[in-house]
Amino acid sequence: MSAGELRAAAETHKELGAEYRDAVLESFVERVGREIDARVDARLAQAAVRPMAPQQAPPPPAPRQPKQFSPLAMALGSITLGIPITALVVAAGTQPVGFWGLLVVWIAIAVINVAYAAKLRPPGDRQ
Repeated sequence: MSAGELRAAAETHKELGAEYRDAVLESFVERVGREIDARVDARLAQAAVRPMAPQQAPPPPAPRQPKQFSPLAMALGSITLGIPITALVVAAGTQPVGFWGLLVVWIAIAVINVAYAAKLRPPGDRQ
């Protein structure tokens, strides 16, 4: 159905008045319905002519990556473990190591946390 046919139906509707309104509308709807049916039939015929694609196996699921701790969980765990380690280093034994032993323990904890956070960064963000 072309735009001209649509305009002609609208003009006919205006010219004939209210007594023919239903007849004009029914005629127009019937023509639109025939046009839709013809297009659907043509598409169905096209689909029937096309060869069916062979069934392909679904792609295998992506391998699951192990869950990683968040950096916050890693930091809180480090602090939780660092406190008793600090107490052991400073006070345990007959020769406590004092400030330097404490410094070594907390530097090691900091290095572990920084390395873990760097590992979690996306590859494009690393510099």
